[in-house]
Amino acid sequence: MNKKSVLLAALLVSGCAFATDKADKSTELSSLLAPYDEWYFDFAYPKALPAVVTYAELLDTDSILYRYRTLDGTNSSDSSVGSWGDSIGYGIPSFNKAKNPPRFIHFCWDSVIDKRVYETTITFGSKVWEMMLIPYFAPYDEIQTAYHNGAKGEQRYHQFMVIGLAPEGKVRVWLQNSRKPNIELTDILVETVSGNKLEMCKNITRHPDGYIYYGEIPEFIKGKKYPYGKW
Repeated sequence: MNKKSVLLAALLVSGCAFATDKADKSTELSSLLAPYDEWYFDFAYPKALPAVVTYAELLDTDSILYRYRTLDGTNSSDSSVGSWGDSIGYGIPSFNKAKNPPRFIHFCWDSVIDKRVYETTITFGSKVWEMMLIPYFAPYDEIQTAYHNGAKGEQRYHQFMVIGLAPEGKVRVWLQNSRKPNIELTDILVETVSGNKLEMCKNITRHPDGYIYYGEIPEFIKGKKYPYGKW
């Protein structure tokens, strides 16, 4: 059994542990099922250091496995020069979404700047689920307060996740935070491999004929030292 199968089996078993009987399943799983219709995730790379995600799988807290053969484009974070910006965010994705919070996200990506395919698995736990399932108070600015008849804000959920892909195969994850800096997720496990350690992502690439630096990349990295920042 390969690493992917072992991981999936372990997470499915942990999900099934909630279902010792119907009553327990209802009590336990209801706390892990989202009160909203969907949540969304985006992939991003630092300015002029491009990467592209080619395939992804996600297991949610209801043990539903999603396979994403079509993904929204990987976004450039133009505010991330030398280090990640603190408010990376984009619109609502068309494809990168799920019903309930993730147990894991497993994905393949081309790092154009590294000229390499990476395979990353991000495993999430209860602290992240709580952040995504418990509403928080999002304050209004002055214009919004006036529009809402003096209300100071509203209850919202953390429904938007950003996954940052940087040189050296480094991956960081944030939840977007309304009108505040993003919240970096540190209570997660991130595992990234490449080369002969690839399993799911072997032979999955948008660059089968090799990688070429294009656009602003050559000028941007000129005179700079790899990996072009602290990621």
